[in-house]
Amino acid sequence: MNKEERVKRFKFMSSIERQKLILQKMKNIGLKVGSGIPNKKYDNKEIYELINILSSFRKLSEGGI
Repeated sequence: MNKEERVKRFKFMSSIERQKLILQKMKNIGLKVGSGIPNKKYDNKEIYELINILSSFRKLSEGGI
């Protein structure tokens, strides 16, 4: 399934279905809800930077870069 198909499928999901999908993906990679740093407030910029960093590691491990 290509990116456009995944995005389209995600947009047509209900909020509950999206939550279940995200929670399952988190579980698959060993993350738990609330597993961040206690008493830490994250701003949007920080979150996007972390996502970009993680996606870079994924691309490296898959040989994409």
